[in-house]
Amino acid sequence: MKKKDLLKKKVEHIDIKKIDAVNIINAMKKMSFSARDLANAADIYDRMLKEKKCAVILTLAGSTSAAGCMQVYVDLVKNNMIDAIVATGASIVDMDFFEALGFSHYQGTPFVDDKLLRSLYIDRIYDTFISEDDLQACDKTIKKIADALEPRPYSSREFIAEMGKYLVKNAKKKNSLVQAAYENNVPIFCPAFSDSSAGFGLVLHQVERPEKHLSIDSVKDFLELTQIKIKAGTSGLLMIGGGVPKNFAQDTVVCAEILGKDVPMHKYAVQITVADVRDGACSSSTLKEANSWGKVDSSCEQMVYAEATTVLPLLASYAYHQGNWKKRKKWNLSKIFDAKK
Repeated sequence: MKKKDLLKKKVEHIDIKKIDAVNIINAMKKMSFSARDLANAADIYDRMLKEKKCAVILTLAGSTSAAGCMQVYVDLVKNNMIDAIVATGASIVDMDFFEALGFSHYQGTPFVDDKLLRSLYIDRIYDTFISEDDLQACDKTIKKIADALEPRPYSSREFIAEMGKYLVKNAKKKNSLVQAAYENNVPIFCPAFSDSSAGFGLVLHQVERPEKHLSIDSVKDFLELTQIKIKAGTSGLLMIGGGVPKNFAQDTVVCAEILGKDVPMHKYAVQITVADVRDGACSSSTLKEANSWGKVDSSCEQMVYAEATTVLPLLASYAYHQGNWKKRKKWNLSKIFDAKK
């Protein structure tokens, strides 16, 4: 079997604009179990969009972008349904930026000889395949961007903005999250940025420039995201998965308090996850538990225990077709940092 035999069928990204989920979500409101949880979550997200002075932060972990949800996130940005993003490096670099460079994810199978995949330089994300050669080309593009920048510490937001600027002129696929966020002044933070294809590219950059190189400052990330929370005041969280992005966004309330700023807890919160609570984690605490830390107001929160690719398109489609985003204030949160230059 050759590499081309396995990399045949591209993953296609779902388009929430073409699927109206309002009727099915409304029907789920009258059901029970996870269906009613999802309907409640969709309603809470729609309430975030309806409230005039509420900034919405998307946190993104896991591989939903590779699995066909990438266009969902792009549409949320383009239609003013998201104001800031906190994500894993893989979601932003290995999946989105990767496809913007003209590469693809492919439908595969978990029932495969992984030693064979390794011999063919194919990486597997459960039932999705990706070419390692293409990923290494992505690594080198990150290095190319870094090589052209002033050698100093950058927040991940600053560097990802440079990636967006690069795509404006060089993207082979125009509909990417990185480019859409850059063009719509939606800041993207990756607090563990080096845990991705970006890490390999930045290592190459620093090895070749041991005396003068850029670095990613995660403390600057934390400060900048906290400044966004302070600026916004009222905020809502839409969380896909958990982990570092979820906790990072929640911690801004505590950080603001430490800085002497009186800001409210995140007023709204929705989390879609398959994580368990019995190990004390749930991939960074349940939303009710986060109330005890002063992070999330538990009066308007909803956990949805489901694999995100099955429910996120329904939730996002419901909010899109409800249309409350059309009346929203455009926060342009990236501009608050431009003003400080």
